[in-house]
Amino acid sequence: MNITTEMASRSLNHVGEILCGDRVQFVHRKDSDILVLADGMGSGVRANMLSTLTSQIFGKMLLEGAALEECVETVVDTLPADPRTGASYSTFTVLQIFHDGRGILFEYENPGCIFIRDGELVHIPRNEQIISGKAINTFRFQAKVGDTFLIMSDGTIHAGLGSLMSFGWPWEEIAAFALRGHVPGQSPLREAVRICDTCNELYGGKPGDDTTVACVHVTNRKQLHLMTGPALDPADDVRMVRAFMSGDRTVRRVVSGGTSASIVSRVLNRPMTVSMDYNDSDLPPEGYIEGIDLVTEGVLTLARVIQILKEYAEPERIGEQFFKKLDEANPASRLARMIIEDCTEIRLYVGTAVNAAYQNPDLPLELGLRKNVTNQLSEALEAIGKKVEREYY
Repeated sequence: MNITTEMASRSLNHVGEILCGDRVQFVHRKDSDILVLADGMGSGVRANMLSTLTSQIFGKMLLEGAALEECVETVVDTLPADPRTGASYSTFTVLQIFHDGRGILFEYENPGCIFIRDGELVHIPRNEQIISGKAINTFRFQAKVGDTFLIMSDGTIHAGLGSLMSFGWPWEEIAAFALRGHVPGQSPLREAVRICDTCNELYGGKPGDDTTVACVHVTNRKQLHLMTGPALDPADDVRMVRAFMSGDRTVRRVVSGGTSASIVSRVLNRPMTVSMDYNDSDLPPEGYIEGIDLVTEGVLTLARVIQILKEYAEPERIGEQFFKKLDEANPASRLARMIIEDCTEIRLYVGTAVNAAYQNPDLPLELGLRKNVTNQLSEALEAIGKKVEREYY
């Protein structure tokens, strides 16, 4: 088994606070993917410092190869306790999914993880172990492709407390809500935003507590190959196309650029047609080549994709309007959606021949060189957690 994960989170700040008292950290190791959600006591700067300390201890130790059990013990020993109540200054939940399918969940005083498998809620049993005097719930399991985990801070179950919902939003109702809206294959951010936005509505737009929802999808590796730009030496056309077409049938393939599409059509001896549907007047329509999942114009389309990915990298600003834009029928939205929801790693095949059309002084400077655009694309991809490799021709 060689599985991987897709992770995303969304947070709401306590009303009136600039900083969030919750902190989410994603840790990617060679053997596993790890999500840490820490909730600092109180709100504002103090809570932010406590949750940041907690998540950074986990992150640093895990990246250095420490076992999760060792990290939990260190965090519990390090964090002070409130002298009046004895409560820890930060609660936490940590989920580790190994690429061989093993999974470990540690929960300390956060709402329980919501585990969805095959369209049903999976009960997570109580198996508490005492670590440095603290009761930590531990759940070991075998993950499988399609599993979804929703991890939350207690701002979710407090949503609407004393106003719309007299007793807040019970965990059971949140879990049922998550299950009703769960759509296999959608991005984890969609699920996190849906629950977080509902919490915000229950708070009347003025959250009375820091609120965070993190979502983890277990998936197979999903590769996407993107070819853009002609090779510096036309003699390399065949080599470039063959590399682009390598891999099995599960690889998604995108050609971006009219010249690139013509090269692929010629080398593969497959005709190219162009759609007459202009779904977006600012972007040329897409084309079609047998065996290629998407054929688009080059620089303008990639620039729009970069813009969408940069928005996606700032989940605190994302709402339903973003996903409406992502679901539009234009080529840029289609490519961005393919990257976000149907890709875990991407390989860029970049031609380095200069196209004179891109030297037009009326074009913005950042669009002037294809290499600059692909560098920006790589940075945007890495910012949303995608593994990126590049080959230049």
